[in-house]
Amino acid sequence: MSRMDRKTARGNRLGLLIIGLLLIILSGLVIARGARLFPQSFAPARAPLITDSVRSAFLRDYPMLWWVVAGAAIVLALLGLRWLLVQGRSQRLGGIRLQRGPAGVTEVNTGHVADAMATEVSSQPGVLGATAALVGTNARPAVQLRMAVAETVPMNAIREQLGGSALPHMRQALETDRVPTVAQVSLESPHPRRNVA
Repeated sequence: MSRMDRKTARGNRLGLLIIGLLLIILSGLVIARGARLFPQSFAPARAPLITDSVRSAFLRDYPMLWWVVAGAAIVLALLGLRWLLVQGRSQRLGGIRLQRGPAGVTEVNTGHVADAMATEVSSQPGVLGATAALVGTNARPAVQLRMAVAETVPMNAIREQLGGSALPHMRQALETDRVPTVAQVSLESPHPRRNVA
């Protein structure tokens, strides 16, 4: 998992934790009020939540409260929109510039490199299929690899296959000594299932 993915996941957990705590507190207050756990003078169970004093505060005494409520709603809406945009944002790299010189700039299309790696991995014995993607930044690219492997293949054989050919070829293509890789492996039956009528 890349650093950006970890940062996004951490932000999601923190946001959900805050929202969950607020909802627990508010629901606890509502339950306590309905169960008449508060003193009657403080919060009568059958009294309306929006009293005359609240209505007069909004209508006559503090008309700016409407603007405060509207501003808070806009801020919450923008935070929600930002969260949705972060969830849909792709971390895939479009291209990597390897070197610059008098003759020009050498740029590698990461989609082609990732497809070549997936093809090489798929050609290994016991691998039923694979997809790869380059993520991260131009300075620190990383590989996300998904593999469907026959359930009879040992895990150490898969690691040896990756470390022996696919990963060295990726490092060579990107002209770097280190490419962090996360491989998600799903074990499947090598024989397709047949439906008998």
